Amino acid sequence: MELKDLLLIFIGTLTGFINTIAGGGSVIILPVLILFFGLPPTVANGTNRIGIIVQTVFSALGFNSKNISPFVLGIKKSIFLGLVTLGGAIIGAYIAIDFPDQWFNKVLSIVMLCVLILTIWKPKPSKNLAQSPKKGYLISLGTFFIIGIYAGFIQAGTGFLMILGFSYLNNLSLVHSNAIKTLVVFLLTIGAIYIFAINGHINIKYGILLAIGNAAGGWFASRWSVKKGDRVIQIFMITAVSVMAIKLWFY
Repeated sequence: MELKDLLLIFIGTLTGFINTIAGGGSVIILPVLILFFGLPPTVANGTNRIGIIVQTVFSALGFNSKNISPFVLGIKKSIFLGLVTLGGAIIGAYIAIDFPDQWFNKVLSIVMLCVLILTIWKPKPSKNLAQSPKKGYLISLGTFFIIGIYAGFIQAGTGFLMILGFSYLNNLSLVHSNAIKTLVVFLLTIGAIYIFAINGHINIKYGILLAIGNAAGGWFASRWSVKKGDRVIQIFMITAVSVMAIKLWFY
């Protein structure tokens, strides 16, 4: 195993940890695969999904070991929400397949800056929706279908959007938002991987290396206190994402 392979496993572990306790790890992985491992943007986009789907499984197991269920909205509602998001992800993945590589980097750069804003600014849950769970859930279906399209297209920052959606629309805590996020991301990623795979946009070797790291990071992060890591991850994300966003824009 080469040094760069070990580096990719390490980065996968780090981003798996970030994805689980906050979200946004893909804004680090995608630029790394594009800028330092030489993958075309579309292939980097597809390869990233291998690590993500494995990470969600280990994250869910970690949460379950701490008696936190990903079915916090109820089994039927949680799965149906995930399937709606999956439908959006399939559409988004098809868009990504035909999206020009030279524009992908620009879009990713803008997304990374938006992720920074979400990292710093966190809207409080809606009191009106908190008093009407059914209304909040119905709005969630439409909202997460749109999030699914975005997730299928680029993935980066999806975790932040989902946490924002679960906390604002469904009045869930950060821990429970993260737990149900693992289920929804798992389901949508199945669809995205299929679309990228049949179009030959996945590097199997790099995907497996990422999966090894993502699995480890997801397991440890899900068992670690979320509050302890918020500030550290926020500082790291602001620094790393700012540098890579600038580099991608001018790449």
